Amino acid sequence: MSDAIVLIANGDLRLSANQKCWPAQERVEAAVMDAIRKAGREVQRGHAFDPVKQHGFIDGQKYGMEVFRKISRTAPLIVVEAVWQYSHHLLHGLYSHQGPILTVANWSGEWPGLVGMLNLNGSLTKAGVRYDTLWSVDFTDEFFLGGLKRWLNGEPLAHDTSHVHALQDFKLPPSAEAAALEISETLQRDKAILGIFDEGCMGMYNAIIPDELLHPTGVYKERLSQSALYAEMLRTTDLEAQAVRSWLNDNGVRFMTGPDPETDLTDDQILQQCKMYIAALRIADDFGCDAIGIQYQQGLKDLAPASDLAEGLLNNSERPPVFSRDRRELYPKRPLPHFNEVDECAGLDALLTNRIWTRLGFDAETTLHDVRYGEDYNGEFVWVFEISGAAPPKHFIGGYAGVVSERQPSMYFRLGGGTVKGISKPGEIVWSRVFVDNGKLKMDLGRAAVRELPREETERRWQITTRQWPIMHAVTYGITRDQMMARHKANHIQVAYAPGADAANEALAVKAAAFRNLGLEVSICGSNNGLI
Repeated sequence: MSDAIVLIANGDLRLSANQKCWPAQERVEAAVMDAIRKAGREVQRGHAFDPVKQHGFIDGQKYGMEVFRKISRTAPLIVVEAVWQYSHHLLHGLYSHQGPILTVANWSGEWPGLVGMLNLNGSLTKAGVRYDTLWSVDFTDEFFLGGLKRWLNGEPLAHDTSHVHALQDFKLPPSAEAAALEISETLQRDKAILGIFDEGCMGMYNAIIPDELLHPTGVYKERLSQSALYAEMLRTTDLEAQAVRSWLNDNGVRFMTGPDPETDLTDDQILQQCKMYIAALRIADDFGCDAIGIQYQQGLKDLAPASDLAEGLLNNSERPPVFSRDRRELYPKRPLPHFNEVDECAGLDALLTNRIWTRLGFDAETTLHDVRYGEDYNGEFVWVFEISGAAPPKHFIGGYAGVVSERQPSMYFRLGGGTVKGISKPGEIVWSRVFVDNGKLKMDLGRAAVRELPREETERRWQITTRQWPIMHAVTYGITRDQMMARHKANHIQVAYAPGADAANEALAVKAAAFRNLGLEVSICGSNNGLI
């Protein structure tokens, strides 16, 4: 290929997802290429549509390497994402690419292109690869066209990140410093274990913390196998699993079941998910894990229903009791923090959040969400934070009575399984993200409010994203849509409630100081945090 602008599109590993999402990707690519040509530049695709697979995505690392062998290393390169993508499919080529790199996503909730691009951006940031990034609703707005023009002219894109402030610029309350010191010193003295069920899920390079960066915090990995989790599920009896299901029924969970396992959530799928919940707790206890992460999609999806029901229960303090083989109740009356998709950055965050919130006397439930989408509503920008079902019922309006479990989409999960779907309750939260930036472990954190929108607006947002998944309507204080997109180095965001604005500000201060004490470079983002 010549040094003309080259466009590539990374996709999923699963054929069904790539085929289902291809029409949306095709429309976005056409709009981006049209904008480039109107700017007077030549653009060509770096790989062809596959008539056998019926999509035009890079769908594996092997194929990605084949594609990059045909692309000039100095060509201006644009990665366009309208879907979820596995970053390892093309990270190898971006590592060694010498020309300018631009990542682009469509501002749409239909398929998680924004989530995919944020994952890729976080992976490139961790790798120390220079890139620029843009996003747009329809690729005709001045923000996109102006940014594209500058990039085509060889100018770096500098987005507004004035909402980001170094923690060292603030004086924290003495009470927060004292609590943080107690928590961080205890962790570094006594140590803690993250149970990792198969590292590197879904190509999320940004979600892997190198051991040499993690160990100084006092946290270590127990690398576990999903095959062991499945084997433990096989040893779990139907009677034990049915006891979990009955507890959920008694506490108001509604399972939307049907007769066809290919398209419906079935009772057998739920029973298998209950066995996974029991098995996860027993393995965590065996290895002394303080938090665990199940891979969620690849591997287990060919053997068992989705892990979401188990994940949501693990993150809740009130949940079906599970006993060890010697009849000890496991992790009684408290969450066993679970980090979805084995996102170790979220795992470290969840572990410390659990301890800080417990120390402060707050509800310790925490979860990650995808930064999925967002729109203006009644004069403010309201994010759609949405995850596949791992959110704790304590976060929902109505608690367990607000949970509806629906079958995971078959394009992702052939064997089904139910989600933990609910609407997050209004309140004050602290949000955060641990990330790796060019060899350093860092954290951003800030404050937000969870809004309760009219039911019809919630339903509309579910319909344009993924209706089976739990949803949080969040307003980030002092941070615009574009500022968040410019700064956030991950597809995930960690959230935890506090019992009011003052309590949330206190929790933020303790959390910031604790992570600073553990050696992270901490930044406070936005406003309404008691510091700015």
